Amino acid sequence: QVHLLESGGGAVQTGGSLKLSCAASGGTFSSYTLGWFRQAPGKEREFVAAVSRSGRSTSYADSVKGRFTISRDTAKNSVYLQMNILKPEDTAIYYCAGEPSPYDFDYYRESRSYRYWGQGTLVTVSA
Repeated sequence: QVHLLESGGGAVQTGGSLKLSCAASGGTFSSYTLGWFRQAPGKEREFVAAVSRSGRSTSYADSVKGRFTISRDTAKNSVYLQMNILKPEDTAIYYCAGEPSPYDFDYYRESRSYRYWGQGTLVTVSA
């Protein structure tokens, strides 16, 4: 069972950048597909980005494509979300999620596909 801990959230102005990190412990990190989700006040949790266990396949929500980049570092048991050109609508709590996968290139875009979740980190983008 993997434990996930996010960090890197904070307050930033429109157009700014942040890099979120998610450190994993207690599991075989290289076997997990990983994802980032977010939940804004009064809204449902939504998919942001995902990366396969090999790191060679990624997927993004249309709303963040071209602005956000997901990556993973197996040596550091970590997954990252580089967020650029931030907008007020990116304001949300960001969650890291993980799920073991038998396939090198698979990723999951549905929150129900993930069993393991971090506690979240808050990102606030001001106009």
